[in-house]
Amino acid sequence: MEKLNPFVSLVARILLSIMFVMAGYGKIGGYEGTQGYMEAMGVPGSLLPLVILLELGGGIALIVGFQTRIVAFLLAGFTFLAALLFHLQPDDQMQMIMFMKNVAVTGGLLLLVAHGAGALSIDGKLKASRS
Repeated sequence: MEKLNPFVSLVARILLSIMFVMAGYGKIGGYEGTQGYMEAMGVPGSLLPLVILLELGGGIALIVGFQTRIVAFLLAGFTFLAALLFHLQPDDQMQMIMFMKNVAVTGGLLLLVAHGAGALSIDGKLKASRS
């Protein structure tokens, strides 16, 4: 299989990460509202700090390519679970679009699990230094 251009991998990581970084940051500013929404959907609001940590910290980790496979795996599980809990509403077209967006993002994250971050990453630099 032909190797992807390292810049393509970098851009893909950044594009996948933007959503998580912005969402995590936004949840800090709208903490009470987000916590209330979670609880209204049957999810304990006490989990919000972990959600923020995963979205913000995980998003940044993906951008720089640090522990990419692990972080992408965790974000993929989180994203798919969020799709099921918050967006699987077949009678609401907008929610179903959000559901499918989350499913697609989960697929992109699973590609990172399978292929790693690429050469332009902390993971790539660590791998090269071991060789």
